[in-house]
Amino acid sequence: MFKLFVKYLKARDWIFIVLCVGFVVAQVYFDITMPEYTAQLTVEVQAGTATMESVWRNGGFMLLYAFASMACSIICGYFAAYTAANFARTLRKVLFDRVTSFSAAEINKFGTPSLITRTTNDVVQMQNFVAMGLQMLIKAPILAVWSICKISSAAIEWTIATAIVVGVIAVTVVLLVIVCYPKFKQIQKLTDELNTATREGVTGVRVVRAFNAEAYQTDKFETVNEKVKRNQLFTARGMGLMMPVLQMCMNGLTLAVYWIGAILINDAASIPARVELLGNMAVFTQYAMQVIMAFMLLIMIFMILPRCLVSGKRIADVLGTRRSVRSGTVKNTDSAPGTPVLEFRDVCFAYDRGENKTVSGLNFTIGRGETVAFIGATGSGKTTVISLIERFYDVDCGEVLFDGVNVKEYDEEVLRGRIALASQRAVLFKGDIAENVSYGSDETDDARLKSALEIACASEFVDGLENGVHSSVAQDGSNFSGGQRQRLSIARAVYKGGDLLIFDDSFSALDYKTDYTVRNNIKTRLSGSTVMIVAQRIGTIMDADKIIVLDEGRIVGIGKHKELLETCKEYKEIALSQLSEEEL
Repeated sequence: MFKLFVKYLKARDWIFIVLCVGFVVAQVYFDITMPEYTAQLTVEVQAGTATMESVWRNGGFMLLYAFASMACSIICGYFAAYTAANFARTLRKVLFDRVTSFSAAEINKFGTPSLITRTTNDVVQMQNFVAMGLQMLIKAPILAVWSICKISSAAIEWTIATAIVVGVIAVTVVLLVIVCYPKFKQIQKLTDELNTATREGVTGVRVVRAFNAEAYQTDKFETVNEKVKRNQLFTARGMGLMMPVLQMCMNGLTLAVYWIGAILINDAASIPARVELLGNMAVFTQYAMQVIMAFMLLIMIFMILPRCLVSGKRIADVLGTRRSVRSGTVKNTDSAPGTPVLEFRDVCFAYDRGENKTVSGLNFTIGRGETVAFIGATGSGKTTVISLIERFYDVDCGEVLFDGVNVKEYDEEVLRGRIALASQRAVLFKGDIAENVSYGSDETDDARLKSALEIACASEFVDGLENGVHSSVAQDGSNFSGGQRQRLSIARAVYKGGDLLIFDDSFSALDYKTDYTVRNNIKTRLSGSTVMIVAQRIGTIMDADKIIVLDEGRIVGIGKHKELLETCKEYKEIALSQLSEEEL
């Protein structure tokens, strides 16, 4: 946790921290000095020498120091709040940059809900600790040490009483922190589970309602919610013991001071000695309260410290995770004539890096200007092939060559800049249609935008909207149908263009007529483009230059439609399950 502070606090933050320390010292000085005027006034009153002038003088200094202490506290609070907010902003940015740079393997390792919690809730815990720590954590030891130094010159009996009370408080704090720390650790993990349950219930609300599973989903949420409640109740009750113990110690110390003071005054040999002891008792009472106050501040810090330590470790785990996919350095390639756009050489890959390979022994090429289709049963590895091309994951063995160069050697931005992908799930972002179709571009080219929408058959419904391409898109495109989202996703890939256009089951939500029209538009208006299509429909891929059939992660057939009907039984089975022999 403290390494994060050292690393991500900026130069200006350190200046503000130094200023905070300075104002805290000044505040403690004013707080410590006020009891001296109380003692002086007490002695004068007991001695009978007090006048209105001395009352106004001592009272005036006490008010002045009180206002000065308040001013220092306000200024210190401003600097602390600014430093905490700035630190949290920096930490969130670093976390977001790291998370967005992760490959799919790291995302899967932590889980989406956990990464969201670490970027939000855990950062807030750190921010709260900085905001309170710069005031309380600095003030508490200074106030305690300074007050103890002040009272050490008084009667040894009072000092011993204070030491006993401080010892009781310290032991209580240590025991409670030891007991509660594991629970604080569990709370952050349970927060991840709570986010997961909430996310499932919200994003899957249609499925939940379709299956009348509201009660089932509510029970799943309530189970996690109950665990969070029990943990928070345990820690709240544990930490709640601190205040009664502290209150008891404060009252006990006050009684002890007066009881010891009464004995000392009664045993004093002379009146002046008694007056002096009475003044010392008044001062000591206030100094003793300052010591207790210092421990109160420490207790407040200890109440948030365990959770902050857990949050700091969780954030450090994310920032300390190295990407499994590292960017290369190649930016420009001069490929020889006839070099295929894409080539797989004995490629194998497993998501768990184990022996159970998702794909294995893949060998194929995609030539420039070819349209190559992939088909196979669910789980045969079609989407995995695309993930390896885009380097969402790296191969376990073999090579993936793009334009004759291993994809691992490419600069990631350059590689992905040359590939346009319409993913299996049509993801749209909050904004408008133009922003979504031209996503990733610095400026929107209206002519190019119009062409992309026409090729994807999206202009059919976009032109009918009141604001056209500037019509709003809700989060995840929830204000459009599945087919409309799919067409906008295809338009986005067409708008981007590149050396390779990949359509990962992007036509599944389209009717047969629109499917045919979109593919025909791509073929005629983007002639010469290299196209890779992953599909489940035979009708979508029948006209491809090359069809690759996958079964359980292996290639079982390569060829044109008619060839595969004769040579590949897996392809024929899929084809006959969709179309009759006459249609085929």
